[in-house]
Amino acid sequence: MVKSLRDLEVGEEIETPARTVTETDIVNFAALTGDWHPLHTDEEYAKKIGPFGQRISHGTLTFAILTGLMARTAGLFDHLIAFYGIDKLRFTAPTFIGDTIKGKISLKEKSETDKGVLITGKAAIVKVNQNDQTVLVAELKALYKP
Repeated sequence: MVKSLRDLEVGEEIETPARTVTETDIVNFAALTGDWHPLHTDEEYAKKIGPFGQRISHGTLTFAILTGLMARTAGLFDHLIAFYGIDKLRFTAPTFIGDTIKGKISLKEKSETDKGVLITGKAAIVKVNQNDQTVLVAELKALYKP
């Protein structure tokens, strides 16, 4: 079992399980958010006009998948009180239908407060089936029980 983020030392890194992004994920996310941009949902448009020659995942879908992968990582959210936010979120490469991705989180900062342990983690999503290319980076902040 992975340690809770609260229990990691600065610089330690953990990995989440991997998950393959499907066309169904993209269609369901478009329906949920109302973001039907053709770069995500129209194969012909994406081939002819899009910069990647194929449909891509919504960046926010890729981030949402990261949160789900983190939740699936046993122990990672033990003692979690609150998710404080996201800083420096960047989408550094596209995620395509069929890409298998996983999260990597390293503890950047940890401080004790009167409300608990405030942690800042550097998170990344990497493709595991295309040369470990990083597709997303961000800093996540969360509060854990002391």
